Amino acid sequence: MPVSSFDLKRVLRPNILKLEPYRCARDDYSEGILLDANENSYGPAYQVEISEGADGREELRASSCSDSLHRYPDPLGREVKQRILKLRPSIPSTDNVFLGVGSDEVIDMIVRITCTPGKDSILITPPTYGMYKVVASINDVNVVKVPLIVEEGAFQLDVDAVIQAAVSDPTVKVIWLCSPGNPTGTYLREEDVRRVLDSPFQGLVVMDEAYVDFVRADRGQSYVHLVPEYPGLFVMQTMSKSFGLAGIRLGVGVGSRELVAYLNNAKAPYNVSTLSLGVAKSALSDDGVQKMRSVIRRIQNQRDEYLIPELLRLPHVSAILGGNDANFVVCRLADSDGKPSNAIAKSVYSEMAQNRGLVVRYRGSDYGCEGCLRITVGTAEENRVVIDTLRSLLSAIP
Repeated sequence: MPVSSFDLKRVLRPNILKLEPYRCARDDYSEGILLDANENSYGPAYQVEISEGADGREELRASSCSDSLHRYPDPLGREVKQRILKLRPSIPSTDNVFLGVGSDEVIDMIVRITCTPGKDSILITPPTYGMYKVVASINDVNVVKVPLIVEEGAFQLDVDAVIQAAVSDPTVKVIWLCSPGNPTGTYLREEDVRRVLDSPFQGLVVMDEAYVDFVRADRGQSYVHLVPEYPGLFVMQTMSKSFGLAGIRLGVGVGSRELVAYLNNAKAPYNVSTLSLGVAKSALSDDGVQKMRSVIRRIQNQRDEYLIPELLRLPHVSAILGGNDANFVVCRLADSDGKPSNAIAKSVYSEMAQNRGLVVRYRGSDYGCEGCLRITVGTAEENRVVIDTLRSLLSAIP
């Protein structure tokens, strides 16, 4: 999308453009005696003890965490956004950052504000993250599929086909790209991404970067650095993977100020909880980021120096597919003739999950992934168990 011709208002649904957002109490004031939001001023009931003092006045005693849990959180998560700016210095301001309940809410919000049900479409590039299609189905939105180039496990964009499909179909409002991909584990080349962004396509290009922190520096970087250059680009990230905080359900979106403003208008007033914001703030501290990067180095080393080479030594393992830029490995199993085998992959997957207490992911049904298991890089001990178990099972197969 040439920058000079991109018009976000042509992408968004008319009702979103006219939406008068709900204005919540914490948009205005967050300090003082707060009697504006019908909160329970006594605090969380299960933590509060109430008694009367000698003068007849109420005395409240509560645990420390109850100081804030009875109050609604900051609806925009401003302190967390400030720390995200420090983590990703190329983001211009907090006005360019959107917070959601996991990346799945961010995905849903993008579809809801852009695609008219029963009329519009999104474009995906299989094999890719399954929630794009699920969210489209829930919102009665069509799905256009342009497969990745999968030969020899490349898992890269078929750029000409993506551009042709998106430009020729005026119902396509969003192109979903995933880098590193799931289940591909492959970082998309910047020259390919720029070609899509520079194409005549007038919708949004969304880059899902859930696994970007696992990409080695010589392989690439986050595409948030392109956001100031391309107003039609929206980049998604998450606290679930590199920060190890899947349980707090916090997703991040980075885009133009205009787009983020519309997302904030359409979201629920207090979508991210006080608990999630508090944990994220701690994780994004200088010390927290340093620890995250230390853990990532361990995962990268386990992936590249142990798990991949050991898998390739096993019988019936014919290949490791993709760029190996995430915290998992895609392992292809083959029969005695060297042909990819879903039967073997399913059998091994089921035996490990049902009888060995070891759960990986069967991906043989995904396009370009015949005979494949997706194995998350675990701790050193977990990875040894994976290799030992697979060796035992695969050695028994003729």
